[in-house]
Amino acid sequence: MGHRDGVDVEIFSGKSMAVDRSAEALARGAFGEAAPRTAEDPLAWPDPRAVRGKLIAVEGIDGSGKSTQVYLLKRWLESTGHRVFFTEWNSSDLVREATRRGKRENLLTATTFCLIHATDFADRYERQILPLLRAGYVVLCDRYSYTAFARDVVRGVDPAWVRSLYSFAIRPDVTFYFQVPVDLALLRILARGERLKYHEAGMDLGLSTDVRESFRIFQSRIDAEYRKMAEEFGFLVVEATRSAHAQQAEVRAAIQKRLDLPSFRWNSPE
Repeated sequence: MGHRDGVDVEIFSGKSMAVDRSAEALARGAFGEAAPRTAEDPLAWPDPRAVRGKLIAVEGIDGSGKSTQVYLLKRWLESTGHRVFFTEWNSSDLVREATRRGKRENLLTATTFCLIHATDFADRYERQILPLLRAGYVVLCDRYSYTAFARDVVRGVDPAWVRSLYSFAIRPDVTFYFQVPVDLALLRILARGERLKYHEAGMDLGLSTDVRESFRIFQSRIDAEYRKMAEEFGFLVVEATRSAHAQQAEVRAAIQKRLDLPSFRWNSPE
């Protein structure tokens, strides 16, 4: 346990993670008085007094370049002295081995796939995302619940039920959607020398016996879901066919416009 600017720092799995101890305790119980949620807006904000930080999410199909962009954003915020924390989809230690086994042995149905990812998200949300938001951090999420809203629906799960699973989660302050043609996303993955993953290509759905064609079909359907959500949830759409530098400049400008960044510096008054 260490200490930095009034915030305790604990080590989880070899990574530094700053946690407000009182906030962590609150995260285990009720979130507090929340704004009414509706079917139209399942991620409505809770009482603003409950959260001092800001939540930024990035979304996009595989190969969109979103992970590169959120990494660059994280490094920029860190280098300019801001309190920042990063978390990514499907990274909880709680269900990691179960997820790997389920994928490896092809044990997952559409419903269990949905539930195991929801469990992963809930674990990270309660142990990391919410406590850090209450501690006054900028929290960066490489994929948020919108990934489930797209992927699980494409796999045939009821849209309303999927959204109800994530109704405990607050809505991000900013969500970037990195939009890119599926064929370009595929070329990027192959150019990196990476093998197309079985489930990310939708091979478990029997869309095609050719993994590349299956990827095109599956990711195109996911992209269609994202496009429908863009207006509904107010995504900031980034044209991801441009250079990484141009995209990052747009992302930083949007963050500077929407967040009071100086208030998140380590030396800022509490």
